Amino acid sequence: MATVRSLAKDTAVYGLSSIIGRFLNWLLVPLYTNMFAEAQYGVVTYVYAIVAIALLVLTYGMETGFFRFANHERYSDPMEVYSTSMISLGVSSSIFMLLIFVFIDPVSGAMGCAGHNSYTLLMAATVAIDAFTALPFSYLRYRRRPLRFAALKLTGIGLNIGLNLFFILVCPWLWEEAPGTIEWFYDPDFGIGYIFLANFISSAAMLLLLVPDFTGFVWKWNTSLWREMLVYSFPLLILGVAGVMNQTVDKILLPWLIPDRADAMAQVGIYGANYKIAVVMVMFIQAFRFAYEPFIFAQNKAAGGDRNKAFCDAMKYFVIFAMVIFLGVMFYLDILRHFIAPAYFSGLKVVPVVMLAEFFFGVFFNLSLWYKLTDRTIWGTWFSLIGLGVTVVMNLLFVPRFGYMACAWAAFTCYGVMMLLSYFIGRRKHPIDYDVKSILIYFFAALLLYGVSVAATVSSQWVNLPLRTALLAVFVIFALRREHLSVSSFIPNAKK
Repeated sequence: MATVRSLAKDTAVYGLSSIIGRFLNWLLVPLYTNMFAEAQYGVVTYVYAIVAIALLVLTYGMETGFFRFANHERYSDPMEVYSTSMISLGVSSSIFMLLIFVFIDPVSGAMGCAGHNSYTLLMAATVAIDAFTALPFSYLRYRRRPLRFAALKLTGIGLNIGLNLFFILVCPWLWEEAPGTIEWFYDPDFGIGYIFLANFISSAAMLLLLVPDFTGFVWKWNTSLWREMLVYSFPLLILGVAGVMNQTVDKILLPWLIPDRADAMAQVGIYGANYKIAVVMVMFIQAFRFAYEPFIFAQNKAAGGDRNKAFCDAMKYFVIFAMVIFLGVMFYLDILRHFIAPAYFSGLKVVPVVMLAEFFFGVFFNLSLWYKLTDRTIWGTWFSLIGLGVTVVMNLLFVPRFGYMACAWAAFTCYGVMMLLSYFIGRRKHPIDYDVKSILIYFFAALLLYGVSVAATVSSQWVNLPLRTALLAVFVIFALRREHLSVSSFIPNAKK
């Protein structure tokens, strides 16, 4: 239990930056949805879908590769692994920017930014910087410095939010009241471009703040190590790209599958805005991931029984917490929906489907330890490619008829298939005795309580909200009693 408490502590600290940061970014959604039309917000959603894939390509699995080889028995100097990885990412990011400059016009057209090359350049530079700084952030995780990690992430997020508010709210007001104060840099026709500019400035600031983490040591280049890292990480690149495409390809394909371009971009905007409501589950999974990767590689050195118990406990508690989050969002959706403009409410029906899809992905990530620890990462590639195939086929078949709702069910099916494949194949390749019975009990108990809340819904929120709060408490108490735990069990050094 001590190792799980340690994992919970790190998850909580990493989650501080992830959850608070994403929550603050989440608060920008009502700003975007009220200031920009559905089709304009659709362009933002579309661009960031492409950017997510580009970022994965530019990091090409080096984050996980760094953890693997920094803990490898054949490489005694983790700083050599770190510096080799950093040089590799620095060179590849520079080449990426050069290619964007050379092919700026076709790239802008492909991103839906034709006539706005500045949008493309800003996002390309942001991606290049974020790819390079991914390793210093991984290095902080490796050194178990979650507080510095969280502080830097929150600083960048705070700067991004502040700049969004400045460019989108303050500047238009100043343009009306005192245009002379901002006319030297502000152009009201730049529109959604200020979202991209704010992102670029915050990423550049992070690069400067991370300077102490890629200086102060001897930089070394090890060609044989680099080649070995690429061999290990390349399947993770395919895995990562396929995984991100599973999250974003629906938003990329949707505009091409609906004949009316304006309606298509509006649907992308509505789908993207409502997807943001489900971001709470994504935040939890991301926070868990930041703590879990160093955790599994460190635990792999432990004795077999202790190691497997830690892995099993981590999976079970992940499911419990994820189901609490699912119920919390669904029970209070009538409140949370006001984070988007009323024009977007028609898409609220995607929220439960998307949240369960993200939960399946979180379980899949937990299961991924078997092929990461055994250096058989190619399996992760196959799972993700199969999932991607499911996503693409379902989108092609059903989006023209059902619109963005088909995107949500495609994600649900994709992650469900990936999760099941990883579990059943992992049982043969690297068996871990997960408490499947408890996992299924918690999952279906949560679905049952959600079903009860839907069936018992009435027109008065004064009745609905207390009832749903009671149902949420029932689940939490049930889980704690079944596991013979108290909240203090997850607090390090808590008195027994």
